[in-house]
Amino acid sequence: MTETTESLRTKIDRAKDLQSVVRTMKALAASNIGQYEKSVSALSDYYHTVELGLGLCFRKIALTPAPEEGKGQKNGLIGAVVFGSDQGLVGQFNDIITDYAVKELEALPGKAQVWAVGERVYSRLLDEGLPPIGLYNVPNSVKAITPLIAQILVENEKLRSQDEDAELHLYYNRHKTRVTYEPVSQRLLPFDETWRDDLTKLSWPTKNLLPEVMGDITETLRALISEYLFVSLFRACAESLASENSSRLAAMQRADKNIDELLDNLNGEYYRVRQSGIDEELFEVVSGFEALSRSRSPHR
Repeated sequence: MTETTESLRTKIDRAKDLQSVVRTMKALAASNIGQYEKSVSALSDYYHTVELGLGLCFRKIALTPAPEEGKGQKNGLIGAVVFGSDQGLVGQFNDIITDYAVKELEALPGKAQVWAVGERVYSRLLDEGLPPIGLYNVPNSVKAITPLIAQILVENEKLRSQDEDAELHLYYNRHKTRVTYEPVSQRLLPFDETWRDDLTKLSWPTKNLLPEVMGDITETLRALISEYLFVSLFRACAESLASENSSRLAAMQRADKNIDELLDNLNGEYYRVRQSGIDEELFEVVSGFEALSRSRSPHR
């Protein structure tokens, strides 16, 4: 089918409309990345404060050593939270974190009980033979993260009521750059002995003597552990949401580049067809003029 200037102009207009939508989505994704980055950054100081408090309590309390790897956990329960996305245009976001989580959980001893954040990652886990026991909606803002974390903590308490030594693992895509991310995992419970030792070695920010814990140190430790779990879950969720928008931003950048190339080709074709039409019209005018001139010439 031969293209006309009218059909090419229609295609150019449609491509420009699509490019306008793509650029709006790029701006929105970049803005979303910013808000989640700020939330993670804002938590950093508080997280460090909680770590200092935990280190202080661990210095004062003799804790039972954590079980050695592979011992005493053969039949234990393993709770796992997998953070995914329910939004479109995120590429392989859900596939990457699902494959990573399944591989990691298969290497762990014990029975895994998985909570999925997002219907799409829920479906992917089902396809991989790891049916989740719970499904949560993906937060659509920073404010919506807190209610989600509260739900997960309640489910974790239920799990630990069945097995006080139950593990809790997080699986999420961690934000690296504006358009890249990587799948990571974090074991929150039970506390790793090396991690506890590292906390006790943290230097206090002032040169004064170490502060004393007022009241019941066990209650203080429990409160700090609760805060540690909350902040860790919040940070993982915010990182996942930032990564989701990074994936979308990368997709929109590719689409914008492809549309630019398409517009270059369409504009080139449009001007070629237009010039061809002009040439034909000029040829017809010249031919008509010559024919008219011949018809008016006197016969010799």
